[in-house]
Amino acid sequence: MRGTAFGAISMAIVKGFVRDKAAVFFAIVFPLMFLVLFGGIFSDQGQSKVELVVVGDVPLVDQLPDDAREAFDETFEVTRSDDLSTALDDVRKGDADVAIQMQGETLVAHYTQTDQVKAAVTQGTLSAFVDAANLAAVSRESGTQPPYAFQAHRVEDDSLTTIQFVTPGLLGWAVAMSAAFGAAATIQGWRQSKLIRRLQLAPVPTRTVVGARIVVAIGIALVQMAIFLGLGAAAFGLTLTGSWWMAVPIVVVGTLCFMAVGLLAGAVTTSVEGAVNAANFMVLPMAFLSGSFFPLDAAPSWLRTVSDLLPLKHLNEAMLDVMVRGEGPGSALVPVAILAGFAVVVTLVAARLFRWEST
Repeated sequence: MRGTAFGAISMAIVKGFVRDKAAVFFAIVFPLMFLVLFGGIFSDQGQSKVELVVVGDVPLVDQLPDDAREAFDETFEVTRSDDLSTALDDVRKGDADVAIQMQGETLVAHYTQTDQVKAAVTQGTLSAFVDAANLAAVSRESGTQPPYAFQAHRVEDDSLTTIQFVTPGLLGWAVAMSAAFGAAATIQGWRQSKLIRRLQLAPVPTRTVVGARIVVAIGIALVQMAIFLGLGAAAFGLTLTGSWWMAVPIVVVGTLCFMAVGLLAGAVTTSVEGAVNAANFMVLPMAFLSGSFFPLDAAPSWLRTVSDLLPLKHLNEAMLDVMVRGEGPGSALVPVAILAGFAVVVTLVAARLFRWEST
C-alpha cells in the first residue's frame, strides 16, 4: 500500500514536471545548450592557428627546412606586409596575434598580451623555430656559432596587466545583465499590477515615466562602471589608457540596447519569473559567445562569425579598444551605431509583440 502511494505520488510529480514547459527547459534544454556552446568553442581549440604577420623579408622563415616548414605552416596562419606600423596596429586590435620582422640576424616578434596563454605559446613556438634554424646552420658548418637570435616585445604598454583585459568584458556583461533583467521585470511587473493601464489615466505623460525608467537604468549602469573601475584601480592595479572616457557613451548606448532585449523578454512572457528567465536565456549565452569571460581566438570560424552578430560582442570590443588598446574616440563610432541600431530594431519588435494583458 505504502509502495503504491509512493509510486502514485512520484508519477504525479513527474507528470507535473513534464507539463511545466519552463521547468523542462531550464532543467534540460538550457544546460544542453551550454554543452553545445562550450563544445563548439573548445572542440577545435587544439587545431587553431596563430595569426602571424611577416613584415618585410624574413630569411629565417623563408629558408626553413622542409620538415620545419611543414610544422610552421601547421602552426601559423601567415600574411605578409611591408608596413610595420600597420602590422602592429593589427596586432593591437586583435586582427593578428603576432608580427615578426628581422633586425639583422635577430627575429623580433611583436605580440599582444590580450590572451596570455596564446602569447606564451606563440613566443615559445617562435623561439623553438629559431633554435631549429640555428641547429640546422651549425650542422651544415660545424664549429660555427648559432647565427640567429630571438626577441619578443609586447605591442601594449608595459604597465598593462591581466586586469586591463578582463575588466571591459566583465563590465559589459554586468551592464547587459542589469539592463535586460531590470527592463524585463519592470514591464511584467507593471503589466501584472495594471500600472501600465493606470498610467494612461494619470496626469503625468507616459513618456515622462518611461524617460525616468531609462534615466534610472543608465544611472545604475554608470554606477556599475564607477565601481568596476574604482575597485579595479584600488585593488588590482587597473590602469586605463587611450580615450577611456569614451566608455561612458558606450555604456549608455549599451544600456539602451540591452533594455530593449529586456523589453522583448517581457513582451513574450506572461510573468515576472518568466521575463527574468527569458532575459537570462538571451544574455547569459551571449556573454560566453562575446568574449566577456574568455577570448574566442580558439573557437571555430563559424562561431566567431555568430559572435560578430551579437550586440554584446560590439559592446565588449568597443570598451576594450578605448580602455586598453589605446584607440581614439573614432574607434567607438561603429560599435555605438550598431548598438543603437540594434536597440531601435529590438524595441520595435517588442512593441509589436507586446500585449496589454498578461493572459
